[in-house]
Parts: sequence; C-alpha cells; structure tokens
Amino acid sequence: MMMPFARALPRALSLGTTLAVAALLLAHQSAVGITAAADATPLAARHAIAMHGKPLLPQGFERFPYVNPAAPGGGAVTLGILGSYDSLNPFIIKGVPAAGLRDFLYESLLTRGLDEPFTLYGHIAESIEVPDDRSSITFNIDPKAKFSDGKAITADDILFSWKTLRDHGRPNHRAYYKKVTKAERVSDLSVRFDLEPGDRELPLILGLMPVLPAHLLNEESFQLTTLHPPIGSGPYTISQVDAGRAVVYKRNTDWWANDLATSRGRFNFDEIRYDYFRDDAAMFEAFKSGRIDMRIEEDPSRWAGGYGERERGGAKLVRREFDLGLPAGMNALAFNTRRAVFADPKVREGIIKLFDFSWINKNLYHGLYERTQSYFERSVLSSVGEPAGEKEQALLAAYQDAVSPEIMAGTYRMPDTDGTGRNRANWRAALKLFDEAGYQLKAGKLVNRKTGQQLAFELLAGTTTNERLFLAFCRDLEKLGIAARVRVVDSAQYQSRIKSYDYDMIQTRWPSSLSPGNEQIFRWSSTMAEREGTFNFAGVRNKAADAMIEAMLAARDEDDFVAAVRALDRVLLSGHYVLPLFHLPKQWVGYWTRLRQPDKTSLFGYQLDTWWAADAGDKAGKKTNP
Repeated sequence: MMMPFARALPRALSLGTTLAVAALLLAHQSAVGITAAADATPLAARHAIAMHGKPLLPQGFERFPYVNPAAPGGGAVTLGILGSYDSLNPFIIKGVPAAGLRDFLYESLLTRGLDEPFTLYGHIAESIEVPDDRSSITFNIDPKAKFSDGKAITADDILFSWKTLRDHGRPNHRAYYKKVTKAERVSDLSVRFDLEPGDRELPLILGLMPVLPAHLLNEESFQLTTLHPPIGSGPYTISQVDAGRAVVYKRNTDWWANDLATSRGRFNFDEIRYDYFRDDAAMFEAFKSGRIDMRIEEDPSRWAGGYGERERGGAKLVRREFDLGLPAGMNALAFNTRRAVFADPKVREGIIKLFDFSWINKNLYHGLYERTQSYFERSVLSSVGEPAGEKEQALLAAYQDAVSPEIMAGTYRMPDTDGTGRNRANWRAALKLFDEAGYQLKAGKLVNRKTGQQLAFELLAGTTTNERLFLAFCRDLEKLGIAARVRVVDSAQYQSRIKSYDYDMIQTRWPSSLSPGNEQIFRWSSTMAEREGTFNFAGVRNKAADAMIEAMLAARDEDDFVAAVRALDRVLLSGHYVLPLFHLPKQWVGYWTRLRQPDKTSLFGYQLDTWWAADAGDKAGKKTNP
C-alpha cells in the first residue's frame, strides 16, 4: 500500500513583502509576461507527482531502490563518443553539443524515478502544488539550491529559464513551454505556472525544465554557441575542454544536493571523461585496450565474438546483459515523405516488403536481434496482436481511413521470409503495390509510367557502422529495379542535413518509455513536419495522429491512456512512415572490472550515475559488487 503524502503548508509572503516585491519587479514582469501571484485556495504541497496513479516512494524516502547508498566516491571513468562537438550549449539548434551536459552539469526542478513509468520527485523544487485538474503547478525551491559558483537559485532563475527556452530554445522546448498561459512569481523561492487545459503531462514537463543561471545569461548570450565552460547547478563542473576531441567533468565536492535522497548513492566518480572518435572501429579498439572503461554494445557480431578474454592492470573485460522494463522503441529506416519519391504510401509499403529481416539477422547479426513490430514494442502499449477495443474504436471513429483493417484487428505483422534469401512472395506483393503507385518494370528498371524515371533514392549515413546492413538492403532493392545508394558523410554534415531534412532516407531510433507524452508531438505532429530541428524525421502530417496524441495527453486514467497510445501506434503503422528494423532483447554493456555497479537495475537499465570505481571502494574498505 502506498503511504499517504505528508501534508505541508505552502510558502506564503506577508502582504507587505508581496507588495514590496511587486513594486521592485513590476517593470521586469510586465516586459516578460510574468505577473504577481493572485489569491487562490491553498493546495497541499507534495514531494512528487506521477503521470498516472501515485508515486512509488513516500514522503521522506531515503534513496532510490536501484542505488547503493554505501557506494564510495572517487576514481574516474572514461567513455567513448562517436563523432565530434563544437559547442557547450545543449539548448539551441546551432552547433553540436558535447556529451554529458544535461546529465552532469544542468539540473531540473524535479528528478525522475527510474523504477516507475513517469514519476518525478522534488529536487531543486523541494515540493510542488498541483490541483486535481492539473491546470497549474507551483514549484517551491529548496533554500539550499545553488549554482556551482555559489549563487542561490531563486524564482528569477526559474522564470528566466522558462521564458528563454520558450522563446529561443530547441523546438521541443518552445512547443512545450508556450502552453504556459501565465507565470507568477509567488516569492523569492516559489513560482506558479498556469497551463493550457487538456495536457495532463505538462506539469511534469515543466518539472524537467533545465534551470539556467539568470545572473550569467541573457536572451542574446543564450543563443550563442560557446566553448567556455558554463555554470550549472549539477553534481559536476567542466574541468577540461578539448574541442571536438574530449570533455572532462570534475565532481563538485560542494554540490548543494549531496545529502538529498534523490542524490544518495549517485554521481560517485570524481572525474568523468568523454573521448571522441571519428570511427567506431577505432573507438572499439580503444575500449579493448583499456583506454575506455565502458560501452553500450549494439553490434551483435561484436557481442558474439569481438570481445575475447582480456586483462589489464588486474582488471578484466567482461560483458553483461541488463534486463529492461521499457518498450524497445522504434529503430527504423525513416522515409522522408517530404520528398516526392516517398510521397505515396504504396511505394513506402512496397519497399518495406523488400526488407529480408530473417536473412539479414542470420547472416549479419548471428540471429541475436528480434524484429520490431510496433512503435511501443515489448510493452502493453503495443497494438500488435491486440484487436482495437471499444475506446480505441471510439477515438478512431472520425478517421476511418487512417488505419488499415489488418492493423485495426491486430493481425498485421512485418513481412518476413524463411531466411534463405529467396524473397519471391514479398517481391510479388511489392510489385503489385508499385504497380498501383504507377510504376512498372521495364528493361530491369522500376520506372514511373508517366515520367519514365527510375525509382531511386539515397540512404544517408553519418558513420559506416551499419554499412553492411544498408548495402545488403540496397542489393535486394536492385533485384526489383530500384536504384538505391548509400552515402556516408562526416558527423557535422550529417547533423546539419538531418536538422534541415535534407535526405531521402536515414536510419534513426525513437526511444520509448512506459509513459509517452509530449515528445510524441515533436516526433509525429503535423505542426513539426516543416519546423527545422525536430524529430519528425519522416515528415508525418496526419490528422489522426495529431488527434491520438491529443487524446493521450488528456487521458486521466490508465485505460484511456493505453487506448490512446495503441490508437496512435495503429495510425503510424498504417501510414508506413518508417521501415521498422529490429531491437536487442536486453541491454548489452561491456566494461572493465575496475568499475562496480549496484545489485539492482532500474526499469531503464544501466545508469552510469549509480556506478562507482572499484579502487575507491577498496581504499574506503567497502564491500562492492563485481
């Protein structure tokens, strides 16, 4: 049984203090659309908020269940990153930001519990006040909260962060924070946001808002790329910047949140270093030689035979599989439907039929992958194998043509073969679809009847990691007269081109959680199809998808929520916007035994911030897990 929330009185100012603050801030507030707090019926302050249901952990909890509270501090860890970076500003489209900034330098008002679908606990905001209809949220700031330069975090920083990200941040921030209808400065340590109706996730989205230092930034400087180490309130500061090659974080021993329950057992390394590599093979060799301490492995060939038995300095190289409680997400080849070549869904469906998963999995990946069938694979949110229930049917009633009968019935599966490489049944089905789309085979080429042009496209890649997969797929396409070619560009050019949607097809991955929400707007909403820098890589413009996202965000109970997500899944699958690839059954992590980890893993799998250095434990005389 869940323990009841502790009841606490919200902060309040005396009338005189309120008037004084209002007088001092009037000019600033009128300029940015921020008002002084209005009278309202007091709400009970709470320590956490769950998207659906109640938080798992009660008021006054001691730690998260997936950490080791006795984990010793000290030591260092080095990680490898593929690509490069040219900025230390992760909040704008311009530039490629360094790894780790949001993880270790910047904090949010609330922090996520990783053993629950979507629950946030007090952090910079030690408590919150939210009415039942979630029409507003008030954040009460912990008086101890401060930036790494010693400056206290106040309501001004929260309001500055909200307004600046709303007006000049990345497209997802702009879309989310524009749903705030009014921002109120309740006191130096309290801020209230009034919200648009119908989006029950928005209070949680605001809780994850990064907090920026208003005393160091303005709206102009925020929009610039920089290689000067920024100031945040997180557990680390930047100690070294080697532009494009490495970035090093040093633990802030004076971190304000060291003693909080949300921090206990976390952020144990004294130093976290990211080394950048232009080539994945070179990065893997650095890992095997011991220069890199850990890597998430996604290549079955390497996992099956690339590690070997290795020992260095008394440490061994080991592999471990971690269970995951999250949906697998969608790893796919995305069709850019903005391009004429992929404007017809029949063409996209035909190409999907030509992907021979069984042969590719067997010959390239040791049979270790599983085929992805759903945008929410491996979870109750998937529509695959489930006929649409009454609630789904009601949601989709106004969009009769948006979902195919097979997908509505839950019987649809991605086309597959016997793994022999003879894909003749799927070839015939694909040719029928191409014929309906106006193409015909002529002299070994699939050409458009009206224009005579061959069906041709380019698969853009930023690395050579999956080149074997791409080439095998292109060879299968060539058998039906389709001219597909792979183009590999450098990391900077690749990032620039995907931001402006300058490609025919790319491989990408949309991760998923058990509580999908506003990020679905950023991925699939019609409003994001032409906005630069979004994750709507396929250019989806679908009124049914827009409506299902809206229903998902408005759902008040779990049944309504699941119905809306499944309905969205059916709409996206029916649109054939991507060619779903495959996923790993578990999370694969290779690491040297100079690192240690807790006994329990969260729903989200491996988490670096819960690990620690073995030599730190040995020096401290602590018992640690290999």
